[in-house]
Amino acid sequence: MERIAVRSRDIAVIGYDESKASLEVAFRAGGVYHYEQVPPDVYRAFLKAESHGCFFRENIRERYAFKKVSG
Repeated sequence: MERIAVRSRDIAVIGYDESKASLEVAFRAGGVYHYEQVPPDVYRAFLKAESHGCFFRENIRERYAFKKVSG
């Protein structure tokens, strides 16, 4: 899984495994979550978003199944 550190108040790292369509989000406050069945275009838009936190809240948080994997 490729992981990229981002400049965000809430999010520290974003990772993505295209073969599994799995998005990983590591939060600055603690906790790492995997979101399932996230399309590649959503991941790319997330990386390019002006505000990663806003994009996450509006396009990912309530739309994809997830599990906490750490923290």
